[in-house]
Amino acid sequence: MEQRKMEIERRSVVLKELRVLEPSEEISEPTIEGYAAVFDSWSENLGGNNPFIEKVCKGAFQQSIQEDDIRALFNHDPNYVLGRNKAGTLTLQEDDKGLLVRITPPNTQWAKDLLVSIARGDISQMSFGFTVEADRWSYEDNKDVRELLKVRLFDVSPVTFPAYTQTECGLRSLEEVLKSHKKVMEERQQNDSKTRQKKLANLKQKFKFM
Repeated sequence: MEQRKMEIERRSVVLKELRVLEPSEEISEPTIEGYAAVFDSWSENLGGNNPFIEKVCKGAFQQSIQEDDIRALFNHDPNYVLGRNKAGTLTLQEDDKGLLVRITPPNTQWAKDLLVSIARGDISQMSFGFTVEADRWSYEDNKDVRELLKVRLFDVSPVTFPAYTQTECGLRSLEEVLKSHKKVMEERQQNDSKTRQKKLANLKQKFKFM
């Protein structure tokens, strides 16, 4: 397991159940509900020319959603704040399926337009921005595999397009993730090799004088 801080990454989930909850006895205002992440669900191939797949493990968000100040944005744009957990307008909860999000948007025209777009099915994806606190890499079936064990969550966002498949910037970011991992592994292998060589040299020296 590798523990290190990384730049903010973004992932998107296509949801059939991203929806608008109308006011009822339980909620007083229209509310956006959906999953920003689904646990133990393998992603598509990521990373451009250096593809890998990944999944989010249950518990990955638990500490962050309890401790961090997290926003709900539209398209990850800080100019369009939909909610905030510290203000009680964003609720984040891990359940058996994934990271469940409930947003109470502001009473503004652009937010009302977003509610209409979600209700019509024009917008059906959620995305989350995060940094990795702990992950685990392996190599299976001729591809690199990454498991996200612990992340720090920055924002959740209904999005028009997926964060990582539509832009060159997103692909470059994912390629850097894999390159960074491979660099760490290469350095570890080199250090292991040097350690083995040193032990072998010590053994040869020891038997030389016996």
